[in-house]
Amino acid sequence: MENIEGLMQQAPEFIVTYGLKVVMAIVIFIIGKYLSNVAKNLTTKMMLSRKIDETVASFVGNLVWGVVFVFTIIATLGQIGVQTASLVAVLGAAGLAVGLALQGSLSNFASGVLMVVFRPCRVGDYVDAAGVSGTIDEITIFSTRLLTPDNKVIVAPNSAMMNGTITNYSAQEKRRIDMVIGVGYGADIAQTKKILTEVLDNNAYVLKDPAYTIALAELADSSINFVVRPWVKTPDYWGAKFELLEQIKNALDAANIEIPYPQMDLHLKEMPAK
Repeated sequence: MENIEGLMQQAPEFIVTYGLKVVMAIVIFIIGKYLSNVAKNLTTKMMLSRKIDETVASFVGNLVWGVVFVFTIIATLGQIGVQTASLVAVLGAAGLAVGLALQGSLSNFASGVLMVVFRPCRVGDYVDAAGVSGTIDEITIFSTRLLTPDNKVIVAPNSAMMNGTITNYSAQEKRRIDMVIGVGYGADIAQTKKILTEVLDNNAYVLKDPAYTIALAELADSSINFVVRPWVKTPDYWGAKFELLEQIKNALDAANIEIPYPQMDLHLKEMPAK
């Protein structure tokens, strides 16, 4: 009877103490849930404002929401008196196990985020990366999809793309075409340079700025080699190169200037009589 009376006397204090804890726990949960949604929306909007892929932005936003919400749950349980140290240890161990199991996937995900944030390449760029070449068709969370000029599809892991050298042929508005034109030793150097200059001046693809370069570069075994280096707009690169090679060949042929092929002169000496 005395125990019951003692409990009855302690009941108001118990209700006040633990009631406040429960109320505070509910408040912490509500505020934490609200903050997790705010963090998610801010992260997603910030990434979309930087023109980051929508899939990646959504995934990162959900990841931020999950992290904030987990901390909210831990804070809520701690407020009502639950020992959270062991819970944090369990969550840490579980996270470590999952991280080790998904090490490759997490590496690809992190590389994908870095690709869309720092933009070493974008969709539509023609690149050399991860040992392959092609036009980037899609950058997803874990991999990058490339299309080769002959329309083959290559899917490369994002980690392989970011861990190696990326050569981006589309990053700049202008590209230089590097050509080596060889003519015979009997050709007149001044006349040859004049013909090459006329071809470049009359080609619609060749830009006036930066100026092109035509120079004698090498006295090779079978030819005199000129370097011809015009600048063109990046999308026009291949069309310009193919057209210039054809025009240069026709112009040199019209001037009777030989474009030699590798050859060797053999001199036969009289064999001694037996």
